[in-house]
Amino acid sequence: MKYFFKHLLVVLRHKHEVFKLSIKCGIPLRGLLHDLSKFSYTEFSESVKYYKKSQGKYSPLAACKKENGYSKAWLHHFGRNPHHYEYWYDHSAPNKTPLMPYKYTIEMVCDRIAASKIYNGKNYKNSDPLDYLMKDITKLTMNESLKAFLKDLFTDLSKKGEIVLNKKNLKKLYQKHTKNESYY
Repeated sequence: MKYFFKHLLVVLRHKHEVFKLSIKCGIPLRGLLHDLSKFSYTEFSESVKYYKKSQGKYSPLAACKKENGYSKAWLHHFGRNPHHYEYWYDHSAPNKTPLMPYKYTIEMVCDRIAASKIYNGKNYKNSDPLDYLMKDITKLTMNESLKAFLKDLFTDLSKKGEIVLNKKNLKKLYQKHTKNESYY
């Protein structure tokens, strides 16, 4: 039962951080609706089960994947949350990695920063989201324009801080990297 409440606290802290960031970024509704599927039985029960192995230092779903080779909760989660680039991946489509719409891309930014803050705690640095991205950037099945957008944004975040997280700057940077693409 204690892992139930510990995981619940991590989820609520994460959602709160995403909401604060989404307000800065000009998408408060996306922040309010962020990750509601984490409260579903499929996602919450598996997360509680593997919380002990992660101890709130990383996603319990990573511990589940390590043990089982997959996570039902993760498959459930990204299939219902368009702020995950995996939601948009279609291996049978001509364009396997289409451009994500702006509002979901910015929600993904807020999600990644918030996750870094929650999992790194008081050791969080503005360079953490960039470090995490660069660790696996070549393996990501994400639209190349979005990778470039994230890399530029997280580089700016690491140098200038959260002042770069404003609607005007984000729109300008998104348009710079996606001007020749459409998400339709």
